[in-house]
Amino acid sequence: MNARAEIAAQPAEAPRRTLPAYEQIKRYVVDRIADGTWKPGDMIPSEAELVKEFGVARMTVSRALRELTTERVLTRVQGSGTFVAPRHYESPVLEIRNIADEIMSRGHRYGARVLTLDRSDDPEAMAALDLAKGPVFHSRIVHTEEDEPIQYEDRFVNPHVFPEYLQQDFTLETPNHYMVRLAPIQRAEFRIYAQKPDAHVRRYLEMEIGEPCLLVWRRTWVGDLVATSVQLWHPASRFHLTGSV
Repeated sequence: MNARAEIAAQPAEAPRRTLPAYEQIKRYVVDRIADGTWKPGDMIPSEAELVKEFGVARMTVSRALRELTTERVLTRVQGSGTFVAPRHYESPVLEIRNIADEIMSRGHRYGARVLTLDRSDDPEAMAALDLAKGPVFHSRIVHTEEDEPIQYEDRFVNPHVFPEYLQQDFTLETPNHYMVRLAPIQRAEFRIYAQKPDAHVRRYLEMEIGEPCLLVWRRTWVGDLVATSVQLWHPASRFHLTGSV
């Protein structure tokens, strides 16, 4: 039985047939990982194989795999294939806090350097924001504590939720504070990784080669819309997460 027939043959999952084809493929992949058919590190079928299996266009399969890669469910290795990502431990109880408030609560001086504030047609960003077309808004900001870089923020923003985002001065108010002030967050999704930064991030965080970062990936919703997708890079030697339940 092929994948398309397998999905259609499961009565309990009949509602998924009304989903867009790329979402059906995403759920098929996630289900195979969840039931242990595909384990962390396993190579999944190629795009060409999935095209044949589902009877859809290649761009449909490509979108499904691209979104799963953005969501860290899969990893794609150029020239090798697509693999199930290693398991990562997640914390469901993280509080969304403003980095400026955290720094000032310690009695320290906060600062910000805006590197990018512009429009973007990045396909992975549009997928993360669940938008069919762009542009979306993009900002890159380095946050400092006592003039020392403590966080590199790489954020994409849904222009339908925050249409005046690009007109803000984020040296005076953080994006987090601005967005929460305008529209309370209804839901958030987090993932946390220990990861080495690329040369660009490492340079702005003034890190040594080989030094790891604590990377927090987060999406937030306002109503039914994904409002923002952000990667927050922190030098592991200068930052730690705390929380309580």
